Amino acid sequence: MPNDNNRNNHPTNYGRNNWNRQKESENLSLDEIEAREQEEIRQAKRAERKKFNVFNSAYADGKGVDRDEIAISENPTLPNFFKFIGRKLNQILSTNILLVFGNFPIFFFLLAMSGYFSLPTTTPYYLVFAPLRGAMLFNQSPATSALWTVFQRQMEISVLTTADYVLFALSALVILTFGPVNVGVTYLIRNLFRGKPVFIMQDFFDSIKRNLRQAFVYGILDICIIALLFFDIVFFNLNYGVNFVLDTMLFMIWCLTLLYFFMRPYIYLMIVTFDLSLFKMFKNALYFTVLGVKRNFMFLLGTAALLLLEYVLMFAYFPLAVIVPFVILPAMIVTMSIYASYPVIQKYMIDPYYEEISDTPEEDD
Repeated sequence: MPNDNNRNNHPTNYGRNNWNRQKESENLSLDEIEAREQEEIRQAKRAERKKFNVFNSAYADGKGVDRDEIAISENPTLPNFFKFIGRKLNQILSTNILLVFGNFPIFFFLLAMSGYFSLPTTTPYYLVFAPLRGAMLFNQSPATSALWTVFQRQMEISVLTTADYVLFALSALVILTFGPVNVGVTYLIRNLFRGKPVFIMQDFFDSIKRNLRQAFVYGILDICIIALLFFDIVFFNLNYGVNFVLDTMLFMIWCLTLLYFFMRPYIYLMIVTFDLSLFKMFKNALYFTVLGVKRNFMFLLGTAALLLLEYVLMFAYFPLAVIVPFVILPAMIVTMSIYASYPVIQKYMIDPYYEEISDTPEEDD
């Protein structure tokens, strides 16, 4: 049996359709014909842009929200977490692009650390090199010659150039992007978890615009706290074993780091959800960290598993270890943090508010 499409494409049918189109155009005015041609051109351009849109999958019409997906936000268990990741993987990958490239100053830092603009040179490996060299110049002996064969070892180092200092200065611009980008990504992941419709680019910039002041202030504060904790850990770790006080300080710094690691997701969620001062956000985040200790512990295990996997990939296949952070790793950590922390906020802060409103009697006019 012949195909209907082949029948329509027959040369005689093509000529008949072309004749009908010409006949129809004779009944239109020149303005109407021009308007129709311009509309066809615009439709072709829109189809072309849609074809090459990076976030096209995020804007495509989906199947809607079914009852199983709503149950995930109402029952955020560990099995439902993997269901959530499977259903929202495309959107999570899109948010990872925003999270990485939104903080573009980090690329200046990586370029400076690569040593591409640095000057390679050598330096003595042992501190005894300088006095031993002076002793040999003054009076060379078999003893100094024997020592020289051991302590003359050199190691390669890189000397920073002006280009490196410029790149480090440009990387400091991350303090302007860190807070707003994290706020925008938190808003997107939160709405994905709640089963709300999400338009990646529009919702991202709208959330930043609504919370720009607090996002900017807390972003700077967040970077300062992280940098201070990192410096303390390195300092007290290098001085571990000197005395009991320094050992105790190292233990306390690790506890503070873990505490702040649990508090950060609550603060970012409260920025995009409530209208509170930063002091109240820190206070509430401390309470939520205690109330949601089980979920926080699961978030810690998940983050440790991802970082361990990244560490293993660095030795197993280094190119893949470089690609993973640019594809999914940061967004996956943010997703786990919101999946663990938002149910706690909803239980102790959102649900009581709506219950109080529903229990309040309406006043008669």
